Amino acid sequence: MCGIVGYVGPNEDDRALSVVMEGLARLEYRGYDSAGVALLTGNRAEVRKRAGKLANLSAAIETDPMLGSSAGIGHTRWATHGGPTNENAHPHLGGTDGKLALIHNGIIENFHVLGNELRADGVRLTSETDTEVVAHLLARAYDGDLTAAMRQVVARLEGAFTLLAVHADQPGVVVGARRNSPLVVGLGDGENFLGSDVAAFIGYTRQAMELAQDQIVTITPREVTVTGFDGTPAQGKVFSVDWDAAAAEKGGYDTFMEKEINEQPRAVGETLLGRTDESGALVLDELRIPEEALRRVGRITIVACGTAAYAGMVAKYAIERWTRIPVEVALAHEFRYCDPIVDEQTLVVSISQSGETMDTLMAVKHARELGAQTIAICNTHGSTIPRESDAVLYTHAGPEVAVASTKAFLAQITACYVLGLYLAQLRGGSYADDAKAVMAELQEVPAKIEALLGSLDRVREIARFMADTRAVLFLGRQVGFPVAMEGALKLKELAYIHAEGFAAGELKHGPIALIEPGQPVFIVVPGPDTPHGLHGKVVSNIQEIRARGARTLVIAQEGDDAVVPFADEVIRVPRTSPMLQPLLTTVPLQVFALELSTAKGLDVDQPRNLAKSVTVE
Repeated sequence: MCGIVGYVGPNEDDRALSVVMEGLARLEYRGYDSAGVALLTGNRAEVRKRAGKLANLSAAIETDPMLGSSAGIGHTRWATHGGPTNENAHPHLGGTDGKLALIHNGIIENFHVLGNELRADGVRLTSETDTEVVAHLLARAYDGDLTAAMRQVVARLEGAFTLLAVHADQPGVVVGARRNSPLVVGLGDGENFLGSDVAAFIGYTRQAMELAQDQIVTITPREVTVTGFDGTPAQGKVFSVDWDAAAAEKGGYDTFMEKEINEQPRAVGETLLGRTDESGALVLDELRIPEEALRRVGRITIVACGTAAYAGMVAKYAIERWTRIPVEVALAHEFRYCDPIVDEQTLVVSISQSGETMDTLMAVKHARELGAQTIAICNTHGSTIPRESDAVLYTHAGPEVAVASTKAFLAQITACYVLGLYLAQLRGGSYADDAKAVMAELQEVPAKIEALLGSLDRVREIARFMADTRAVLFLGRQVGFPVAMEGALKLKELAYIHAEGFAAGELKHGPIALIEPGQPVFIVVPGPDTPHGLHGKVVSNIQEIRARGARTLVIAQEGDDAVVPFADEVIRVPRTSPMLQPLLTTVPLQVFALELSTAKGLDVDQPRNLAKSVTVE
């Protein structure tokens, strides 16, 4: 969750400080309650750190400037151990000579035991963090070789962590270690970088190196050395980043979220790009799982958290319809603890924007232990979950900076559709024919999203009018049900108001008690051609709540006039087949949440208490 940056290079023009601070600015979405930086200057590690936004740290450095350096580390924190205070902010110094500084992402589960050991030796801990304990252990282990000291210390740590450390006696060295927490290397010319993700150094290089689990990396200006925790030499996998620094900028929009909502046509289009041949058949060479193994799949389990779990719920309806393979959606943080029924004929599909979601990573590992085939749907190259899976489908949505996911959600649904249609194609016969037809229609969706984005001014007006609203309900059926829950989640994340998404058929079994005069309710209406007469059933639900005084905000397809008599507001979306509707009906709810939160004066890119990548359990 925390943002981590490391740099080593020439000591000129305050470059180390500039690189680290720019990296922190790009990573501030990962952690926001404090920030700090350490530079090696002279015979000590010079530290500046402040609670609050990165601007507080910048102001502190401007007031008390830092000397030039060839190496530095920086950190934006999402608090786990101890509140967001100056004392708890990273970096932490180890020892008593002020030479060693350390930053950390993750949780050290045995820090109490280790801390008591240090206290017994007379060490005075000045913060509430688990990180300071590691800093003192590392200082105690240091004997002229920071890499060797790191190897000694990580052998004693339990939990998930990324650690970066510098020592004044080795001014041209930064050492990092990772276990179940993200860390990637940036490869420069006469300089090298470390970061929680490539955004930390994308302004300086687009060449990067993946690190595997339980590895230590040592960077100098000219060299990158990787070893296992046991000291065994290792090689990282080098890759090129397919976006540049401009992609992570706001591009003229007021917020990253607004920019990312408007990038959704491209995100969906890029996720579809290159995945069909000249005949329209799906070609997914990157899966790396033999077709025969996929044909033997008897059940599918999707594991994910939050917004990604709602993408999985949409996928369940679609994949079951297209393949007749039963699909279960499990919250990743519950998967390991419910004795899941998984075997060699189970395909476990994980969904994670960052590829570092700890709960999802642990679920994937558990699934592999049980013998399942695993496929990751992910947006971040070089991340952990794809490397721990048998195969990966990348979503190609580009960097998503706003904490509340928008374009990644639509891209995840799209990738799930591609996977489901590919499985249908492998089954042959009418399944394959239907898959080809759906894929052709799916190719038309980006243009429909583009048109929809240009028609939502009324949604923005409604949102501004409702800025003082204290609760909003969302209803949907079939694929509209997870869309309703996602709409509610966006409002909770961004506006801090009560919002709930319900299956519309569940209304009369309890939630209708919440309806009172003036209560705003969004209803996601399936198209009139949706099977099982669902359209008429949802229109009846609208009448039920309208009769009890609800203010009905209806999302319906163009040409659906049956909803008009019962709607206070009708929000139109382009026509498409039932299973593809979430790619359209989600968009007005995103815009509504963005506009309402903006009207309240809230920070839509960095909502309180939230971080972009949840790398702790």
